[in-house]
Amino acid sequence: MTRLTQYFFRGLITFLPLALTVYVLVIFVTWTERTAMQLIRPLVGDFYLPGLGIALGALLILALGFLVSQKFTSRLFSLVELPFTNLPVVKSIYSSLKNFADYFAPHEQDAQQVVLLKPPGTELSTVGLVTRQSMRGLPRGLSELHDQVAVYLPMGYMIGGYTVFVPRSWIVPVDMSVEEAMRMALIAFMSSNKPGPGTPPQA
Repeated sequence: MTRLTQYFFRGLITFLPLALTVYVLVIFVTWTERTAMQLIRPLVGDFYLPGLGIALGALLILALGFLVSQKFTSRLFSLVELPFTNLPVVKSIYSSLKNFADYFAPHEQDAQQVVLLKPPGTELSTVGLVTRQSMRGLPRGLSELHDQVAVYLPMGYMIGGYTVFVPRSWIVPVDMSVEEAMRMALIAFMSSNKPGPGTPPQA
């Protein structure tokens, strides 16, 4: 019975991520298709081509990205954001989500860096994300921190973490993308990835 229980949970662990991923994708695709078709129904009538709604949604997102990249529309978008950046509760939620999303937007390569935080005098090491390479532009007190960087330390199994300001000498660059680091932090680095061809096995 113990062996059967192990097989059951291994199968469940293998099945759940796949099933949940497919479920979320189906919901997203269905919602996008339905919403887009409702918008263009007055123009195309009963004409329907599978995937037309998704293609239209992708084009609208692309167009929005192009528009907000222009100077004149970026100012207009800042006016649209006013209710979201001034209401007490909404401001906190919107600003946090926007800043979190902006971190994954295209930036200079050195602005997105996964590092290993190693305070001197201890064997403890923590994986973090450098969010600021310089303290310039921050309020007084923080801007006076010379040769320091801001490192975000994500927490496992939840959206949250801590931002610490440490000397640049405390960090060691890690050859890992930001997306991979966040994914690994979410599962507390409990990965079953197998080493690639030619990689020596871990002791």
